[in-house]
Amino acid sequence: MRYHKYTRRNLAGNRFFANLSITNWIILINVIFFVAAYAAIRFNPGIMDYIGLKPANIFQLKSLWTLITSMFMHGGLGHLVVNMISLAFIGNFVEKIIGRKRFFWFYMIAGIAAGLLFVLLAYVFQADMNVYAVGASGAIFGLGGLMMMLTPKMPVLVFFIIPLPMWIAMLFLLVILWLASWGFGLSIGNTAHLGGLLAGIIFGFYLKHKYKRKVEMLNRHFR
Repeated sequence: MRYHKYTRRNLAGNRFFANLSITNWIILINVIFFVAAYAAIRFNPGIMDYIGLKPANIFQLKSLWTLITSMFMHGGLGHLVVNMISLAFIGNFVEKIIGRKRFFWFYMIAGIAAGLLFVLLAYVFQADMNVYAVGASGAIFGLGGLMMMLTPKMPVLVFFIIPLPMWIAMLFLLVILWLASWGFGLSIGNTAHLGGLLAGIIFGFYLKHKYKRKVEMLNRHFR
């Protein structure tokens, strides 16, 4: 009887993880990675060099994997919470539209594109090449850019309070964050956000023309 109960609990647990969306898996990985990395950095701050995206390292062809690991690391608990809430809302919606496999690969590519533009523009504008970039917001902006193309009139709440159509919301958010970083000296990865957004717009343009009828049917809900 004990074995039977143990097996039933295991089956319930397996079903739970099997039913998780890719979005929720990414959120779970972000949380685990943040906790583990934060603990490791407390013991050895130098580990950040192997997690965060630093332009100087990339141009020296060092720690290239940080283009990926930096997507799962955050600058603090608040940073993590805001990004994960945003990802939960937009990610699950996008995943239902484009499918699990396509969503996963696009999310990763958008995050990498965000990191590459951050590195490139740091070199072009002679910014500090030793500043780390971390966070999922580049990939999240990629999802937003994708929805700008597929569902431009879909209503969303910017900062969870300002109702705007998707295409205006993403541009508004990009500009507001840029102004906030300049005006208040906040450390915000604006160039990474731009890189992710552009990746989303490009992929959205492709899907919009490849699946024209499906996109038109989708947009009937947001007129």
